[in-house]
Amino acid sequence: MSLDLGRKGLEEALEAGATYADIRIGEILNENLTVKNGVPEEVNQSKMKGFGLRVLARGSWGFAASVDVTKSEVVKVAREAVAIARASAKVNKDPVSLRDAKTERAKYSTPVKKDPFKISLEEKMDILMEAESTVAKQSPLIKVSYSFFRAKQEKKLFMSTEGAEINQQIVWCGGGLMGVAIKNGEVQRRSYPSSFRGNFSTSGFEFFESLRLIQEAKKVGQDALQLLNAEKCPSTTKNLIITGDQLALQIHESCGHPTELDRALGMEADYAGTSFLTPDKLNTFKYGSKKVNIIADSTVLGGLGTFGYDDEGIPAKKTYLVKEGVFVGYQSSRETAALLELKESSGGMRADSPLKIPLIRMTNINLLEGDWKAEELIEDTRDGILMQTNRSWSIDDRRLNFQFGAEIGWRIKGGSREEMIKNPTYTGITPQFWGSCDAISRDDWMMWGTPNCGKGVPGQVMYVGHGCGTARFKEVQVGLLK
Repeated sequence: MSLDLGRKGLEEALEAGATYADIRIGEILNENLTVKNGVPEEVNQSKMKGFGLRVLARGSWGFAASVDVTKSEVVKVAREAVAIARASAKVNKDPVSLRDAKTERAKYSTPVKKDPFKISLEEKMDILMEAESTVAKQSPLIKVSYSFFRAKQEKKLFMSTEGAEINQQIVWCGGGLMGVAIKNGEVQRRSYPSSFRGNFSTSGFEFFESLRLIQEAKKVGQDALQLLNAEKCPSTTKNLIITGDQLALQIHESCGHPTELDRALGMEADYAGTSFLTPDKLNTFKYGSKKVNIIADSTVLGGLGTFGYDDEGIPAKKTYLVKEGVFVGYQSSRETAALLELKESSGGMRADSPLKIPLIRMTNINLLEGDWKAEELIEDTRDGILMQTNRSWSIDDRRLNFQFGAEIGWRIKGGSREEMIKNPTYTGITPQFWGSCDAISRDDWMMWGTPNCGKGVPGQVMYVGHGCGTARFKEVQVGLLK
């Protein structure tokens, strides 16, 4: 990345009237491979380069970007960004202020053992083809079988008029499997290692290998078939045990999004925005039981939301959002931290490309370990339901009322996992639901990666992570509401 180009952009912005400016110069490499019903459906590798300049002038933000990474274009874009800021200032009644940030000159790279972009296409496709065919051959009733691989490499240089110079290279990859069984008009789906998202990690190709798609493919197909003949989920209140792949989405929707401070302040409302966790609740509101501890952590090894620095140059860090059940923190930016008079930004500002303005985005939103083993949760439950792998979800724009559907479930009777159930669903209200959490596992805690979290207008798609194990919730409404 060109330091000279970055310096030129910052100098030009200051000369044009900016009081602060930062520039991100980036290059993104994506690879997507998909096999569906025995045929390579997608074999795609794409690359983009560009830069974005963000400025403060007359107390307002301006942003402009380009894919033409040249000195003349940097000059033009810097002037355009300042002109946009000045225009914004005409209607902006509240000048922007920023929390102080330590000036950093640093480098960060994702720890990688095997560069996924140096592994041959043939090796990747061989794994996908064999895994997909193993799902399909379990039965003629498997009408759709699907396997996929995805990798991303992002190189970016961040510079600011405060003196920051930060080079980063973020690499992640992963994949998954799915089988769909159909009989007499009924459709059942089974996915691995998670639902349609698969699982991903800021790691090299070694993570994709660790998923063992070929070895797991037979069970994917067999589970889909068994679901066709399983009994339906009852409609009642039950003790509910949720495994990590489903719990990760629950955390994402009912804790991750509502603790984004721009939502809580009403600054982000268009894309399913706002939040019930308004500033008056900070440090006093009971979000969950004392068992519930949730942190935003961009430092955890392998998390899809792990990096060295955010897109404001703030170092990766851990921030408590919920501590012993009490709502104690937000995901924030330098601007929103100043508005709420917080000590510092949580380091959560990211953009999905250099051509987009950074937004407050989830890093790794993790439910901390409890003191149970996952199997002990089942053994300790006299009457309940175990649910695994997301199938559907719905939650209101304040992130209060929700309904989730899972791909598969099991009845728990007398501390034992019994018959399989299909189409399991559960419903709740966020603080009551988390307030009913009475046990969390420690032995199966792991990171789950979500590569497609949407936010913003124009929309941005970001990669985020969730660390969790298995958890139990008391007396939850399952099945249809009565």
